[in-house]
Amino acid sequence: MKRKYQLKERARRQAETRQRIVDATVGLHTSIGPAKTTVSAIASRAGVERHTVYAHFPDEDTLFAACIAHWTAEHPLPDFASSLQLDAPEERLGGVLSDLYAWYESVEPDLAVFLRDTEPAPLAEEMARTASAMRELADALARGWPRRKTVRAATGHAVEFETWRSLVRRHGLSRKQAVEAMVRLVSAS
Repeated sequence: MKRKYQLKERARRQAETRQRIVDATVGLHTSIGPAKTTVSAIASRAGVERHTVYAHFPDEDTLFAACIAHWTAEHPLPDFASSLQLDAPEERLGGVLSDLYAWYESVEPDLAVFLRDTEPAPLAEEMARTASAMRELADALARGWPRRKTVRAATGHAVEFETWRSLVRRHGLSRKQAVEAMVRLVSAS
């Protein structure tokens, strides 16, 4: 008796292998960094051969795109919509920064590695998109304040990862204290 060929099972195994490769790559990117990640290391961590990695991802750009999509799906930016609807600029800024700084806390090790290793083109493109989103957020937060240029510079500074890192990690402020310090800075600008 001939066995019936089931594409479903093969497709399921292929999807699992692909996901193991993506998980392995993300794990390496967030630990040793994209610049030091090799296809051999990815294959080893995923439990596959190098040719299997290439069979699923014919080039680095395709692999990076899959990794970026996976990481951003796992760690989406907070939804700032409700805070951005607040009328008082101080409350709006405080709400956004509180959510943003909580997100920074949750992804700090990964972001630090990504910022260090922005060379691979897909990662550089994603970092540029994130920087653009932060500029748009800073512009939205600057609305309703006087002296637009200095306020915009202060809101831009407030939403940066390195600002949060400096205040919380290097200078020991709590998230709440860091938010309050940035609201005071913007208010005084």
